[in-house]
Amino acid sequence: MTVYVDDAFVAGDWGRWTGGGHLQADSIEELHAFAERLGLRRMWLQTKAGRPDHDHYDLTCAGRLRALELGATPETWREGARRRRLARSSPAPR
Repeated sequence: MTVYVDDAFVAGDWGRWTGGGHLQADSIEELHAFAERLGLRRMWLQTKAGRPDHDHYDLTCAGRLRALELGATPETWREGARRRRLARSSPAPR
């Protein structure tokens, strides 16, 4: 299992989110565990019913840097979109 952090807010002016990104993982359990290590609250999870591939936490620049320090895998937002698209099209494990 892997935890990922993208660069969604690195370019442009996103206010407090500038320089940050999205924290995602291969499983919701791993995502919550890593978010807890970052000091994030579960209520901050961004989720949409029926779309678990989009579950994520938004990170500020400091949060993104800390996630990388703790071992999150960096990816561009395009790489993340491609990874999620492939996950949706792959058959569910039995």
